[in-house]
Amino acid sequence: MRAVITGASGGIGAAIAERLAGEGMSVVLVGRSAERLTDAARRIEAAVPGADLWLDVTDLSLLADVRRLAGRLGDEPADVVISNAAVVTPIDDVTEEGIQRLLATNHLAPYLLLRSLADALGDRPARFVVVGASPTALRRVPVDVDRLDSRAGLAPIPSFRPFAAYGRTKNMNAMFVYALARRLAGTAITVNGAHPGIIRDTGLGRDAHGLLRLSARILDRFCPGPDVGADTPAWLATSADVAGISGKFFVKRQAVQTAPHTTDQARCDHLWEESARLVGLPVTTG
Repeated sequence: MRAVITGASGGIGAAIAERLAGEGMSVVLVGRSAERLTDAARRIEAAVPGADLWLDVTDLSLLADVRRLAGRLGDEPADVVISNAAVVTPIDDVTEEGIQRLLATNHLAPYLLLRSLADALGDRPARFVVVGASPTALRRVPVDVDRLDSRAGLAPIPSFRPFAAYGRTKNMNAMFVYALARRLAGTAITVNGAHPGIIRDTGLGRDAHGLLRLSARILDRFCPGPDVGADTPAWLATSADVAGISGKFFVKRQAVQTAPHTTDQARCDHLWEESARLVGLPVTTG
């Protein structure tokens, strides 16, 4: 079996890759740094001798790179795709394609990649897993489906605004899970979301400053490591307990309800349509 994991050069992504390699899967590690991917592969190979690993350097903030990645992966469709990559960047950080980097990496990249891979899979079975965030915390940051690049209505403390915008993209992840699962109903592809927990050493706070940076450092002292965060996503990717289950969001291997503003079908459809416009895909699948 073959698995693809984005954001696999460290943290939760690398921990998921190690687990799946330990299950005997061939694993494609996707990340933007060749050096960090190589280091991650060495650590995984030390833990799982003989691990079958493939490295793919892709900048997921660039839609052109995501399209090329989808093309490469479509030549040999995967049995498991785990969308794990995420960033917290300044809200005014815009890519060379003119898109807010935070939005592009955290939401538009998985939207474009998973839609493209679903088309390539055809009738083949596969499991898609989208790594999200705490459903409880995210109730307070509903997505503005008319303006996806969050710039207004964020936290009153400036240093916390990038994290609030990040939270909106994580709500987009849950909404995308529900929307894609509905559109793939009746196929052999399942789509589920997972909250890995509050985990240290994810790298999310590397660009933080002010009170947000201080808060991240304090949390890192008390939070569990990436192996704990890998548990639910890896379980969703492999367990017979969830075979055929789709359109759910899981915390600690339990299906949970997310906020009503993430499950409302009209809002999810609006997000789907806006996302399709931004990445240049038709609204309909197939």
